[in-house]
Amino acid sequence: MHASRDLTLARLPSGVPIRTTVHVYGEGDLAEGDDGGLELAAGDGPVVYAQAAQHGREVNGTAVLHRLHAELVEGDRELDGTLVAVPVADPLTFDHVSYTTPEALDSVNANMNRCWPGDPDGTLHERMADRLWSLASAADAVVDLHTGSPSMLTHTVFMRGDADCRALAEAFGTDLLLAEAAGDDADTEWSERNFGGKFRVAATREGIPTITPELAHSREIVEDAVETGVAGMLGVLRNEGVLAGAPDDWDGTLARNHLGRVKADDSGLFRPDPELAIGDEVRAGETLGELYDPTSYETLQTATADRDGVVYSIARESTITAGATLVGVAERIAE
Repeated sequence: MHASRDLTLARLPSGVPIRTTVHVYGEGDLAEGDDGGLELAAGDGPVVYAQAAQHGREVNGTAVLHRLHAELVEGDRELDGTLVAVPVADPLTFDHVSYTTPEALDSVNANMNRCWPGDPDGTLHERMADRLWSLASAADAVVDLHTGSPSMLTHTVFMRGDADCRALAEAFGTDLLLAEAAGDDADTEWSERNFGGKFRVAATREGIPTITPELAHSREIVEDAVETGVAGMLGVLRNEGVLAGAPDDWDGTLARNHLGRVKADDSGLFRPDPELAIGDEVRAGETLGELYDPTSYETLQTATADRDGVVYSIARESTITAGATLVGVAERIAE
């Protein structure tokens, strides 16, 4: 029913191995490959791959997989397929409680979620991604668990226009789904931020339906976020036929990702409107807060919504640099 094995992802300059643990549930088993990595020997049923903590400060996904382990093993759940789970995908950022790896370790690809599917002969993060990719690429569906800030509405991101990704996102069941375009249909920000190297994008390009749930809060385990994540994972396993039954019907909000970001025109202190809260419906032109100079008290910007939509993020850490996102407004879409 359950087995686990250590996996060496890469090595530090001192020769110390960077290790993580891979768990497998159900029909599948893990074996050491010729290159020192792990290979999945799956049964006849479907395979779901899930990982957490690509960004080490995002611990709620790790807590989700811990709770899911208890649900499956102690609950003696019968699986008609295989679940592969990696609770700490990036031990380097996890140990530093950080979003990226220190420059001294990988100055080229500090963010692991920009270099998928990896490279066995590449930088540290590319090598780590390559080791995990050998497992993820054997899956029929992938869940990449992430965690937003305390002032971000829980949501799930999927590739826009991909029906299988959409079905997977609905099965996970967060109230807000954000559709993200890619390739020729991507907006400028998508290209400028090198989103083509995201794990979700690489897997979807290989024909593997993939979603990225963003659970609430970083750096702390939040019970509501963990419960949402466990329910979501059970929904995904049911959707893929690994668990018996069907996921709950989804009836939430569908919106576009990475558009509607109200950005700071200058650097200063940001005071959101005291009445503004994540999940609020706002209209184009509505005042969202004030950015001001902390020394002269001069108002630098009256932040206003550039479109109708749902507030899904608010900058609560008040010290802002020019170009930073003050408020995220998700624009509803019909399809």
